[in-house]
Amino acid sequence: MAAGERPPRGLSVRVRKGAKKSASSRQWLTRQLNDPYVAMAKREGLRSRAVYKLKEIDERHHLFRRGARVVDLGAAPGGWSQYAAERVGAAGGEGRVVALDLLDIEPIEGVTFAKLDFLAPEALDWLVEALGGKADVVLSDMAANTTGHRKTDHLRIMGLAEAAAEFACEVLAPSGAFLAKVLQGGTESTLLASLKRDFSRVKHVKPAASRADSAELYLLATGFRGEGARST
Repeated sequence: MAAGERPPRGLSVRVRKGAKKSASSRQWLTRQLNDPYVAMAKREGLRSRAVYKLKEIDERHHLFRRGARVVDLGAAPGGWSQYAAERVGAAGGEGRVVALDLLDIEPIEGVTFAKLDFLAPEALDWLVEALGGKADVVLSDMAANTTGHRKTDHLRIMGLAEAAAEFACEVLAPSGAFLAKVLQGGTESTLLASLKRDFSRVKHVKPAASRADSAELYLLATGFRGEGARST
């Protein structure tokens, strides 16, 4: 499927009301059953529909290259790590993918995984050792647990994105790239200003696989200037 192209939709499926399912659970299940990306991911043996977001961003902006070192923060269930490992040739030893999450993930060929909080004191040293050097790409598709309160949820996910950006600047090699999920809502300015200081190019991207009714966006920062940029 070409970048930006949406998969064909099948017949609509409705979930019947049941005593054991809340309205929000029925809504989520209905959306999953009718989501063409969910169906396509199952057919292609992928771990999540989110792979198509990363695939489109990669095809448009050339995020990965063979032999690159990649970090995937908040990796579960592993779809982004799975895609990145294939693109950099990790299974054949050409590149490396290191994934971290507080949740377990099933093993992926070519991916080194640690059940570890990326903010833990030991995470940075462990990661650099596992990578064998600095990273070329840092990915973050992390999302905090939602509360249903829009402003609170926005602040939570932006807090994760800011923490991921700080971490990325610690582990990235010069000219490296950072990709993180954010939400529209007006508090991105601080993060944008920081990224524009540390990277030569920063932009918002919204791949076709992101649901149209979602406030989800991705921040893509490329051309990391290196640690020296922070002291100037």
